[in-house]
Amino acid sequence: MSLIRVDEKKCRRDGICAAVCPAEAIAWEAEGFPAEKVDAERRCISCGHCVAACPAEALSHSRIAGCLPFDAEKKIGAEALEQFLKMRRSIREFKPVPVPREELAHAIDTARWAPSAVNLQPVRWVVVENPEKTRKLAELMAEWIKAARSSYLQRFADAWDEGRDLLLRNAPHVIVAHASPANTWSPVDCALAVSYLELAAQANGLGTCWAGLLVRAAEHDGRIAKFLGLPPANRIFGAVMIGYPRFHYQRIPKKNPAAIEWL
Repeated sequence: MSLIRVDEKKCRRDGICAAVCPAEAIAWEAEGFPAEKVDAERRCISCGHCVAACPAEALSHSRIAGCLPFDAEKKIGAEALEQFLKMRRSIREFKPVPVPREELAHAIDTARWAPSAVNLQPVRWVVVENPEKTRKLAELMAEWIKAARSSYLQRFADAWDEGRDLLLRNAPHVIVAHASPANTWSPVDCALAVSYLELAAQANGLGTCWAGLLVRAAEHDGRIAKFLGLPPANRIFGAVMIGYPRFHYQRIPKKNPAAIEWL
């Protein structure tokens, strides 16, 4: 079965599809029509670049079920985007109000557009939707800290015993990104996806904070992976607390200048 089909009536023979193909699966010679290479089936990573870049909509791909339209009117200007990114804050105080499932699902749906190595899209998600289960997860983290006898982390367990949650900050929900460690790029792919998730959440009025301690606890305490229902072969590579922010920040603290070396 052919991977690509070219509508020769629409094709401008500009070679854009071949130029943008990261796998070099498309052959093109000046003034000719593009065609897939003999080993295109093996090379192709189903990224959709060839279809998305064609200005004449002359190319279709058997693995790509169409492309979403690009609404230029919704494009964010450079200044607005810069302001939005600078405004992101780690939220550690949440309203005691659950977030509707539809809002959490919408943020994850946006996060799935994050890039992944070779377009493998390995990231899988677990949403702790029930606030009581979120608290149970924090309890498991506290038990792990006590068993680990880490002097650095002990304050988190002490606070838990005193009725203060410094582990998951009383967030109503936690979202976990997991994947197979057999894929070398899984940690990076999950980190990118969680970053997208954070920004999507912020755009929709939600607050997040990376739950790094949860990731660390899950590496050492198998009960956490079991509680989350993770496949045995997968590992957690990213997690966030998520909910409605209790407070909203009015200013943007300064950051250190970027450390750059120009070669």
